[in-house]
Amino acid sequence: MGKRILIVDDAAFMRMMLRDILVVKGFEIAGEAENGIEAGAMYKRLRPDLVLMDITMPEMDGIKAVQEILKTDPDARIVMVSAMGQQAMVIQSIKAGAMDFVVKPFHTDRVVDAVNKALFDTVVN
Repeated sequence: MGKRILIVDDAAFMRMMLRDILVVKGFEIAGEAENGIEAGAMYKRLRPDLVLMDITMPEMDGIKAVQEILKTDPDARIVMVSAMGQQAMVIQSIKAGAMDFVVKPFHTDRVVDAVNKALFDTVVN
């Protein structure tokens, strides 16, 4: 069984694109959320191996959601998804605890590299 990933993005099309990339590469989609509030609740319930988190969403943005998930599980592995031109927010999300980021529009190799790096690279403190 592949590693389980929670996809969080307010755009259904973006979730579908990520799902298609990941499933082909052997990952399992644990669930999908449309905003940070749903992401936090789903993380607690599903305990995925990784979260792909959009930055800009209604209800609760990705940066706040990263902080909330890491309060629940300090070992959570989260990769941010951002649109072009959101460099300041990407830096903020990395400071909040995200491990990496992927820029929209997605390039399959970059998504897979970021996911594999977050899941399988050993983090040394």
